[in-house]
Amino acid sequence: MHKVERLLINYKTLEEFKRFKEYGLQELSMLEELEGNIIENDSDSPFYGIYFGEKLVARMSLYKVDKKFDQYFSPQQDYLELWKLEVLPDYQREGYGKSLVEFAKTFKLPIKTNPRVKSSDFWSRMGFEAVKYDMERDKGENPLLWSPEAATRSSESA
Repeated sequence: MHKVERLLINYKTLEEFKRFKEYGLQELSMLEELEGNIIENDSDSPFYGIYFGEKLVARMSLYKVDKKFDQYFSPQQDYLELWKLEVLPDYQREGYGKSLVEFAKTFKLPIKTNPRVKSSDFWSRMGFEAVKYDMERDKGENPLLWSPEAATRSSESA
């Protein structure tokens, strides 16, 4: 497992995010989000990443959503929204994405994500399941969910 770090919101991180924008799809770019929230060395950042040496090679955003806004889990509960998981091309298929997802699971809260095209196999291996599509709620997204309870049940039956 790779070491996941909370990324500081600063100009160094901003420069590192520019490398991802060169490779990633526009909707995956966290650059604009980072620029909009930049406060030198803010330690309460929603951004997490993995470094290979001095180079940021994988990143994601994790936001805690209050249960009063929960439309996915029953009963309603606080959950994490995992956004913009991205690994630089030269570092893909080396476990960086898995390490980020496993790190998110350590918070012991349910997780919702909206996967990229052609990433369903990855999310399935991580234990995420598709929800029944609801046009009002999902607005064109195809959310996948993971819950600690489901993970506990599957490990008990193994």
